[in-house]
Amino acid sequence: MLKVVLVTGISGSGKSVALRMLEDASYTCVDNLPVRFLAEFIANARDSGLERVAVAIDVRSPGELAELPDVVTALRAMGTSLRVIFLDASTITLVQRYSESRRRHPLTDRLKRGGTAPSLAECIAEERELLAPLREQEHVIDTSDLTPGQLRAWIRDLIQADVAPLVLTFESFAYKRGVPRDADLVFDVRCLPNPYYDRDLRPLTGRDEPVAQWLAGFDQVGQMVDDIAGFIKRWLPQYTQDTRNYLTVAIGCTGGQHRSVYVVEQLAKRFADHDPLLVRHRNQLPDESA
Repeated sequence: MLKVVLVTGISGSGKSVALRMLEDASYTCVDNLPVRFLAEFIANARDSGLERVAVAIDVRSPGELAELPDVVTALRAMGTSLRVIFLDASTITLVQRYSESRRRHPLTDRLKRGGTAPSLAECIAEERELLAPLREQEHVIDTSDLTPGQLRAWIRDLIQADVAPLVLTFESFAYKRGVPRDADLVFDVRCLPNPYYDRDLRPLTGRDEPVAQWLAGFDQVGQMVDDIAGFIKRWLPQYTQDTRNYLTVAIGCTGGQHRSVYVVEQLAKRFADHDPLLVRHRNQLPDESA
């Protein structure tokens, strides 16, 4: 069966990086395909005997983005194996990336009024509005604090996961860098004892055995893991029945290095029998604070 990956999202969020990774994974890739040609392209790819194709569609397709959610729904109804990856990032991050690349936002000319060009922030806000319907129903990856290497790894893990059943992702993050935009459920574990204040544990992460043993010694840590696991186990069937394809559970502590990483690893063990299961750590490297 032909596998199709559609990469979309906010301009500057990493679509080029994702598309190059898919190309390296032997996908036949097409960038900036107009929405009206998507069904035809997939049909031709199937007739040509291709097994894997990837398409990037974004705001550069004028006047057609509003039709994309319906096109995706129709293609899936016809039995097409179609995975949509929506890349996003915070406005601050996007502004910084545009400043570094010195590129113009693709909506700049389209939003001109009386010869006056809109600000970058206005372009980003308009783009979010245009893409909001698609973002609400597909898998979102927040690339705000991801390196290109991390994004490539996350895309690779995602395309290797089966389309069904629901893809369950546990993700640790640092509150000092903001809550990830891709989170469906967020749990705050900053109330737990902090290994950062132990000088021997400070340079380690929640995946290291000394930190794991230290945290396991506190009853409240185990109770927190039990409560989060119980909540997910109780409500996971409901999320699945909601025809949802993805559920991202984000666990946050101050620096994303010790407590959140440990809790994510423990939850991954509790749900090891769920397939597909993904584990992500945004900020597990040693940092100046945790």
